[in-house]
Amino acid sequence: MPASIEYLIQQTTDDTLRSIATKVLSGNRISDSDCLSLFEKGSLPFVGMLANHIREKLHGNKVYFNRNFHIEPTNVCVFSCKFCSYSRLYAHKEDGWELSIDEMLGLVKKYDGKPITEVHIVGGVHPKMNLDYFIELIQKIHAHRPGLHLKGFTAVELDYMFRKAKVSVETGMQMLKDAGLQSLPGGGAEIFHPEIREQICADKVDGDGWLHIHETAHKLGLHSNATMLYGHIENYGHRVHHMSRLRDLQDKTGGFNTFIPLKFRNENNEMSHIPESSIVEDMRMYAIARIYLDNFPHLKAYWPMLGRQNAQLSLSFGVNDMDGTIDDSTKIYSMAGSEEQTPTLTTEQLVRLIKQVNRQPVERDTLYNEIKDYSDVDTFADVNMN
Repeated sequence: MPASIEYLIQQTTDDTLRSIATKVLSGNRISDSDCLSLFEKGSLPFVGMLANHIREKLHGNKVYFNRNFHIEPTNVCVFSCKFCSYSRLYAHKEDGWELSIDEMLGLVKKYDGKPITEVHIVGGVHPKMNLDYFIELIQKIHAHRPGLHLKGFTAVELDYMFRKAKVSVETGMQMLKDAGLQSLPGGGAEIFHPEIREQICADKVDGDGWLHIHETAHKLGLHSNATMLYGHIENYGHRVHHMSRLRDLQDKTGGFNTFIPLKFRNENNEMSHIPESSIVEDMRMYAIARIYLDNFPHLKAYWPMLGRQNAQLSLSFGVNDMDGTIDDSTKIYSMAGSEEQTPTLTTEQLVRLIKQVNRQPVERDTLYNEIKDYSDVDTFADVNMN
């Protein structure tokens, strides 16, 4: 046992916390009640040190990133989530944007010859952008650049597509896979507990539906990510319930790559009266997630939401993934008041952020196959930058 952790345990007078630390250091799973105790009583140094121990055990000093860009087909949406600063209701669609398939293919072509490995497609739920529309989009992107990994569509988008097309989740997912879809992002999860979901996003797919779509994707061999929107009207119990359902599904399928806690941002939405969580609470959230979600291989800080400096700080609290270069291709969090109003980082900037905290920057693909270790790269003159 590292001396620093041993000292921390010795200084902890709470028997429950001492018991949790012993479990973690022995490699044993903590319970839901343990997780709740960490939220209620675990100091930032306490949970941070345990989370960092787990991260080092899993990944050493490696911090992953990828070269990616986003396509957001539309911000017009049939749903009215109270926390959302991004969407425009269909009745006011003139205030939003709608991209054609040719326009989106043009965005892909902009990266021809550049070492991008992933396109991430996600946006509002537009009633006229249906399953056939997105199948055509995926087919055309795949035909143009077969080596580009296609990650697309939240469970909220998929649920609407499938219901409108009158196909089962199983049939719809198979159709998208056959068209070239390779993985799912983790968005739309928000908070699974109906007590909260009914207050913040009552009209879209519920927690059971979200989990069923991801389970179906996993059964078809598609990997996915998972998220949780925290720091609004939920309590610690709701967070534990949410992560418990994710952990249970991961035990069953093993199909999740990474967990991404998403901080509620309060600008330009119907929940603007709710103060945002503190940086201390943000770091505790990451650390406790790393401790509890023992079957998730990776924990990601989504820097366009958290801000690059806070994302860098999270690397000391269990995080081992910094997402990607993004290239100013997403507006979801900039419209909600994130520090990152034009979210783009070059490969060099990402590498330097990671090296500044003495970690080992490793470029990965979507499925965490390692592409390049940047530990010994000091000059980027010979690197094909995006």
